[in-house]
Amino acid sequence: MSPTAKPPAVPVRHLVLVLGDQLDLEASAFDDFDPSRDVVLMAEVAGEAEAVWSGQPRIALFLAAMRHFRAALREAGRWTHYVELEAADNTQCLDGELTRAIARWQPTRVVVTQPGEWRVEAGLREAAQQATVPLEVREDRHFFCTRERFARHAGSRRQLRMEYFYREMRREHGVLMTPNGEPEGGQWNYDHDNRAAFGREGPPPIPAPRSFAPDDLTREVLALVRRRFPDHPGDLSGFDWPVSAAEAREALDDFVQHRLADFGRWQDAMWQDEPWLYHSRLAAAMNLKLLDPRVVVTAVEKAWREERVPLAAAEGFIRQVLGWREYVRGIYWRHMPAYAESNAWGADEPLPKFYWTGQCEMNCLRQALGQSLQLGYAHHI
Repeated sequence: MSPTAKPPAVPVRHLVLVLGDQLDLEASAFDDFDPSRDVVLMAEVAGEAEAVWSGQPRIALFLAAMRHFRAALREAGRWTHYVELEAADNTQCLDGELTRAIARWQPTRVVVTQPGEWRVEAGLREAAQQATVPLEVREDRHFFCTRERFARHAGSRRQLRMEYFYREMRREHGVLMTPNGEPEGGQWNYDHDNRAAFGREGPPPIPAPRSFAPDDLTREVLALVRRRFPDHPGDLSGFDWPVSAAEAREALDDFVQHRLADFGRWQDAMWQDEPWLYHSRLAAAMNLKLLDPRVVVTAVEKAWREERVPLAAAEGFIRQVLGWREYVRGIYWRHMPAYAESNAWGADEPLPKFYWTGQCEMNCLRQALGQSLQLGYAHHI
């Protein structure tokens, strides 16, 4: 916050709640932000690291990105009520911190961009209702497809298939399309070109992904996570993820320049002790809203049109962003909350213990599980 900035008078007009996965200065929650009458609320809460047991790298990424976004908010002149994880009066849950902030700022309305999780949205609605303050949930513009648009796609279809949805998105947004409305190259996907194995000789040289050395803010977070979440899996010694919008854009540019060309051909391959291969490591930045997927898709398509990467590589990557990412989100919101309890395969037995240690005789599982536990990341399902 600038030295001359002053908090708005109580009561405030809008209490703008910024969640850890909505770190965008242009988010819909800020559309009519008035620095003289509105306050931003951000809260670090242990409940969001424990609702689903999270690894230390994931927790650190969220908290570091949040603290860098706090700095961006204050630089933009937006008064920010920020609750740090170890604050003495922190309730350690989002609805509790919203309740406390409502009592302090007495807003006429709470505004938030659509949360990415049904549980979070339901909790915020309940807290606002209990405080008798209206909650306005605004569209998340980071996605190509709104919840309502996906519902129209699903309609009365007896069966949903990602491929048909993906083609609709390609047409609707003009991605990898010819002027006469046909897919570039004459076909919609290039799966048959994107299933190569490395063979015994292994992969060609793999350019290391852009690495971001932790600054002072991030180092504080790493120490906090080690102290506060010692029982959570993961290794923070090599933490190098992008934690700001500027760094996320650098990571995108690095991927397009150095690894996109080989992504498609070997996107399904694995190799010993190679956790990244030719993958982008951009999903986290997009999910935190540090990086707009439209920017990502445009950069990848541009690289193909400039003949810097093969069409199969560009299409294969775009399908992950414009196809699968949007499709899975649509399915999630269409079927929640019952979706969380669905069990089509009747799987009722606990997972084997090695899922929590990575120690097993099957090397492929040992690699995938071990990397997931250590890094909080896996490029394979």
